[in-house]
Amino acid sequence: MLALKSAFFAAAVLLASASPLAAQPSPGPQPAPMPPATPAPQDVAYPGVIRLEVDATDTQRRIWRVRETIPLAQTGRITLLYPQWLPGKHAPRGQADKLAGLTITANGKVIPWVRDTVDVYAFHIDVPAGVREIVAEFQFLTPTATNQGRIMATPEMLNLQWEAVALYPAGYFSRRIMVEPSVKLPAAWGYGVALDTVADDGGVARFKPVDFETLVDSPMFAGRYFKRIELDPGAKHPVRLNVVADTADELVVDAKVIEKHKNLVRQADRLFGSRQFDHYDFLLAISSRLGGIGLEHHRSSENQVEPGYFTDFDKAVADRNLLPHEYTHSWDGKSRRPAELWTPNYNVPMRGQLLWVYEGQDQYWGYVLGGRSGMFSKEESLEALAATAATFETRIGRRWRQMEDTGADPIISARRPQPWLSWQRSEDYYSEGQLIWLDADTLIRERSNGKRSLDDFARAFFGGKDGDFTARPYTFDDVVKALNDVEPYDWAQFLKVRVKDVAVKPPLDGITRGGWKLAYTEKATDYFRAIETANKQTNLTYSLGVVLNREGEVVTVLWDSPAFNAGVTVSSKIMAVDGIVYDADRLKTAITAAKDGRPIQLLVKNGDHFQTLSITYRGGLRYPRLERVPGTPDLLSEIYKAK
Repeated sequence: MLALKSAFFAAAVLLASASPLAAQPSPGPQPAPMPPATPAPQDVAYPGVIRLEVDATDTQRRIWRVRETIPLAQTGRITLLYPQWLPGKHAPRGQADKLAGLTITANGKVIPWVRDTVDVYAFHIDVPAGVREIVAEFQFLTPTATNQGRIMATPEMLNLQWEAVALYPAGYFSRRIMVEPSVKLPAAWGYGVALDTVADDGGVARFKPVDFETLVDSPMFAGRYFKRIELDPGAKHPVRLNVVADTADELVVDAKVIEKHKNLVRQADRLFGSRQFDHYDFLLAISSRLGGIGLEHHRSSENQVEPGYFTDFDKAVADRNLLPHEYTHSWDGKSRRPAELWTPNYNVPMRGQLLWVYEGQDQYWGYVLGGRSGMFSKEESLEALAATAATFETRIGRRWRQMEDTGADPIISARRPQPWLSWQRSEDYYSEGQLIWLDADTLIRERSNGKRSLDDFARAFFGGKDGDFTARPYTFDDVVKALNDVEPYDWAQFLKVRVKDVAVKPPLDGITRGGWKLAYTEKATDYFRAIETANKQTNLTYSLGVVLNREGEVVTVLWDSPAFNAGVTVSSKIMAVDGIVYDADRLKTAITAAKDGRPIQLLVKNGDHFQTLSITYRGGLRYPRLERVPGTPDLLSEIYKAK
């Protein structure tokens, strides 16, 4: 049979070679034709003003209804865009999945639309000759449950983000498209927004026309229980605190608490030397119902804190850094922003290589201003710094991944839960960036014998002209030059080693140079316990290597820790400790008892499987704190001291 087959195939080859058709290979699959390209944005004015009307009165179903009248520069094929790449989120987070019921008409007749098959945020329409304007009507379906997304509306309040309720024409810079916005709110609701109100007619708030870039940068908080507090009464460029709450009781605030918020504004003035806005509106929701948010804008910020923020301010430790952080962004991130994060419209991709400045230095100044203003005590400031330092002392992922590369995390991981956070890393540009800027600050102070500091950099680099909220992009080289203008040094190499290289060494030099050291004791600091309470967790990261929720489920495992080496994983649940049902105190007691060498026995459930794990660990409970180094200058206390 083998010989016959060989002869048959040889004959087939001869016949094939004799055929002219056989010499041409059969055509394989070919790529499908691409759709027409969406017009690139141009820095030219869009003709006319778009009228945007939003009805947000349906608080029961939480549906926002939109009517948008768009004047046209031409007929024929045009493209409307739904915002995709959103400032402050550093990623393509536009919620196109929640846009529904889209209908486009002209002169009362429906014009069919087609979604681009590649750019799904683009809608193409063919406009008949003679049409002067089109009307787009649709609904934005805000989430009604947390598994659909962040809750944006409740029966008591709403958080309107204009990019969610607007389409805009392709082919133009967003700052060259003018929009006249209005919103209909439930009766008797108050609101805060950075836009200028021109009329309140029958529950409809109408605003002065603004460019689309300013509109998207000017969200609204509105609610049944609303309060506005002037933080600098009579100022030429005022700062206001606009508060909505779940109940009226949450709006009651002591004058001493308000004074801390006023101090925040004063200390920012002394740091940056200018207010680069015509006015600034903190938007604050004291709510357990509205979805969590902390999002910066040039003339406002969106902030959600838990109930008790005003009424029990001393216990609101986990929330007291939010406003200093977001307010700082008006200078660091908005007035000055990385060139790669400024885009001509909201459908051009952003790049996050300099997020360690945008977010990292902002994180630094947020905590510094928190301390200087009294939002944090000095002790709380130092305890918070200790917690951050411990996190990054054990961030083992720096062995393979540069800190700068974590600037891609908003895109590649989008804050989804991770199985091995300490190894994978996640948006480390925030708090590792904070430690790097502390390193820079203490170095400048040391080299200049206390004559200069990072405060001088902040004023020179982020400061500007009062009332001018024009964005000014910057590059890595601009940062290096500004640092050298303050204190000559090889700042390019300083930053390269810490940001661009794989850096095995934890970035703790700023603490050491600041006259302190990171230490661990068996007793947690007040700040550490407050964060555990706020997160409803038991944090044993620096001993066993796990963080657990109140039910004993593992939410974090430290890479190469005792728990990791024993096989504990995220989503495991500790059922028993040394043969007795789990509770947090029992586990802590077992960790302490294990110092004499006895193993800790854990009954662990993972899915449908049960397993008894034996962990040998003799280090006892370990919680981070800072300890003073005798005989060294106390630069940290100086940094957090009010100016």
